[in-house]
Amino acid sequence: MERGPTVHHCPFDYAEALEFDPTLKRLLTEEPVARIKLPYGEGEAWLVTRYEDVRTVTTDRRFSRHGVVGRDFPRMTPEPIVQDEAINVMDPPASSRLRSLVSKAFAPRQVERMRTRTQHVVEELLDRMAQHGSPADLMEGLASPLPLTTICEVLDIPESERDRLRGHARTMMNTTLDNKDNAVRAKADMRAYFTELTAERRRAPGDDLISALATARDGDEILNDRELTVMAMVLLITGQDTTTYEIGNLAYTLLTRPAELAMVRERPEMLPQAIQEMLRVIPFRKGVGIPRVATEDVELSGVTIRAGDIVHVSYLTANRDPEKFDRADELDLEREGPSHMTFGWGGHHCLGAPLAITELETALGALLRRFPDLRLAKPADEVPWNTTAIWRYPVELPVSW
Repeated sequence: MERGPTVHHCPFDYAEALEFDPTLKRLLTEEPVARIKLPYGEGEAWLVTRYEDVRTVTTDRRFSRHGVVGRDFPRMTPEPIVQDEAINVMDPPASSRLRSLVSKAFAPRQVERMRTRTQHVVEELLDRMAQHGSPADLMEGLASPLPLTTICEVLDIPESERDRLRGHARTMMNTTLDNKDNAVRAKADMRAYFTELTAERRRAPGDDLISALATARDGDEILNDRELTVMAMVLLITGQDTTTYEIGNLAYTLLTRPAELAMVRERPEMLPQAIQEMLRVIPFRKGVGIPRVATEDVELSGVTIRAGDIVHVSYLTANRDPEKFDRADELDLEREGPSHMTFGWGGHHCLGAPLAITELETALGALLRRFPDLRLAKPADEVPWNTTAIWRYPVELPVSW
């Protein structure tokens, strides 16, 4: 099939609260393999939107993440966030080795330790919110401080360094062109910090996650120094702001849906399942992540992708694919069925997902328990939303009780 002339400019910049982007919806149903142009990088790319096609791109060896290394690939930010040696741009078997080692650091014992720490941080933040009194901003009181505090506690990063590192992470994710030099400096500074910190943990391991990564073994295999440094950086960068935004999104979703809110209040044991369904439905971001390169010609949904072409996927549309999910656009907290793709898929499924889920379950569970009559403090259509970043989330979430 010949390539059509239409090239869509991504991100599509639709940001109406948590409504689904109509352009993405149209591509899913009418043009499931489409051409897109991104703000930065050379040339165009394919955008793949159907669940089964996304699964193919993320699991088939004919699509390579490592193929983007050294290329000025189409992307959202002026400076690529990803490091060339990061697991995010490895293919099997190199990525399989690292994933095996990292999964040992996320063993049930470590995740339980993370849950205990998270619970402690959540209760402390909710104590402060209760002392502040009603009304309060849930983003400021809980969603914003929790993930940063938790990931820094789990990595055992001193409190004096946390704000600086968070600033670097946000600078690296900024999408404006005049930010490029700042992003380069932020990445270098963060890397220098973690090179020193990981070397220190290698010499004298503690009970933190970096130490667990430093001492993880798979037979004779361990993470080398460079791998350990980059992995710690990836965990800090991905382990904070995204979870902050999702806490806000999940809370907003429940507080604007009385039936669903009543359901999880009456049956708190169903909260984990409810969170999974909300993660499926919520359109969390406007853009795309790290692409892949086709290593040979592949046909997807009747379109031939040529060897060397850049291919992006949309997990948002895969989560809404009517061929995969019955009543795909409906939120059904009792839904059972296919897994959502919000944490990615295949060899690049998010390594920090266990920690993110722990934080979301702990935060929402404690919030609903501690404030049984929690409600929005202003009409839903007056809640201010972020419209400038690739993420979708409420800037403020005023609540009362």
